[in-house]
Amino acid sequence: MTDERKIPEGRLGRLARLAAVGARTGASLIRGTSAADAAASKAAEMLGTLRGLAAKAGQMASYVDGMVPEGQREAYETAMRKLRNAAPTSSPVAIRARVEEDLGAPIDKLFAEWDEQPFASASIGQVHRARLDDGREVAVKVQHPGIEKAVESDLENADVLGGMVAVLGPKRLEPKAVLAELRARFLEELDYELEARRQRAFTALHEGDPAIRIPEVILERSSKRVLTSELVHGKALEEACEADLVIRERYADTLWRFVFKGNLVGGMFNADPHPGNYLFQDDGSIIFLDFGCVQPIEGERLTLARNLHLAALRRDEEAFGEIATKILLTEGGVYERMAVAYSRRCFEPIFGSPYRITRAYAASLVEGIKEMKNEVLFKKDGNFVQLPPGMLFMNRLQFGFYSVLARLDVSLDYAAVEETFLREAGFV
Repeated sequence: MTDERKIPEGRLGRLARLAAVGARTGASLIRGTSAADAAASKAAEMLGTLRGLAAKAGQMASYVDGMVPEGQREAYETAMRKLRNAAPTSSPVAIRARVEEDLGAPIDKLFAEWDEQPFASASIGQVHRARLDDGREVAVKVQHPGIEKAVESDLENADVLGGMVAVLGPKRLEPKAVLAELRARFLEELDYELEARRQRAFTALHEGDPAIRIPEVILERSSKRVLTSELVHGKALEEACEADLVIRERYADTLWRFVFKGNLVGGMFNADPHPGNYLFQDDGSIIFLDFGCVQPIEGERLTLARNLHLAALRRDEEAFGEIATKILLTEGGVYERMAVAYSRRCFEPIFGSPYRITRAYAASLVEGIKEMKNEVLFKKDGNFVQLPPGMLFMNRLQFGFYSVLARLDVSLDYAAVEETFLREAGFV
């Protein structure tokens, strides 16, 4: 039985609901564990109903170490996991109308079979099984009706975004620049035609790699609000973590290669390292889903990023520090020292390779951002500078991606993995 709910679209209504989530969560942190269970369940329910950016924040709380205080972590991760795996759905009638409007024909003309009940639902859309006339089984992702207005409302609520900005970057960032970058990335997620192009670009980049699989896009059954791909299956992260050591090592190897080859060779950062986007296979390969939030890495920024990784592979601390200051555009002082030290900490899996990424290490990276904020932003001589364009979403790499790797609990030679694909691409 599906959980159907209409999305609240108005800015004030969404703001009021988010404020209620914040108040309830804050009170639970004071009252303790029993209150946390009830508050977490209610927060998951409300964020799921809101969907859009609100649900994304809840999804992050389900797997990013350090976002929720230790004493409340289990309660919130358990409740928020529902948002990762099955957010509330939209009605079959509304979804059918959207598909027929966007693809310009009745459902029974578009698909030989159509399952009215979605098998997955997330913050932006839900996914239905279908079959084409040639017999191929496909997954049809359809945007929730009303999601466009809901996302626009959230983007207009600068105060609502404050919590997300506090995690992704310092509060003293220039508001207009921050909101412009957030707006660009999140509004792109509403454009499934753009996502289809990116999905095909990632497929081309990883062509020939048997451990990285990306579903084929069916262009003739796709549009701006409907995206049809081959239907795929696999295990969730929780199941993958139960695999034997050799397979878990293969998973970590594959994840690292997918992310950093995308960044350093393809110039594309898949900025939504959400474990629901990974389908783990028994042989250690992974099927990767959802290419809606992709941060381009271009020009000098891409060259500097490659050089930063090459310095880390050489264990050249001095060169690493010099390149980090160029990437961050720092101007000396306390902030530069802390920012470079933080960047170095993020590269410990390369400098210290073979390395075991732990949940404590992942959580320490979230804490590191908080420490910089507390040390620098409230001091006039802190030498804080605006994060360069394109850097805001990069923190999701450490917060989200490292938290996923930590759950696999393996020690791996990440430097060797990286050096191999960089050499193949001619950068080493």
